[in-house]
Amino acid sequence: MNNFSKNILNFIINLLKKIKLSLVASFKIADEVARMKAVVGAEAELEEFEYIFALLVQGSFVGMPSPPVHISMDLLPYMEKDIKLLLDRINTSNEPMSKLFSTFDIG
Repeated sequence: MNNFSKNILNFIINLLKKIKLSLVASFKIADEVARMKAVVGAEAELEEFEYIFALLVQGSFVGMPSPPVHISMDLLPYMEKDIKLLLDRINTSNEPMSKLFSTFDIG
């Protein structure tokens, strides 16, 4: 092999290494973005489950069938966060789709 062929071969090898490194970096970024979106989705789902639990336990305050009142009152000191969540939902009760759109970044 002459010197010119070796230079071209080295250039191609270096170019392929750079392409490989850039592909690996882009896949790492895509993986991180996907993981963050999964976390946001899981947090939104957890908040919905907490809201449903609070509504089931304290449903007598809004006229829904619920557990006996003494059980709801016994759980009340432990449900401060859930009661705040119920009160926050009053603001978005007129537009429930807006909460969904803002949570999942639709649009």
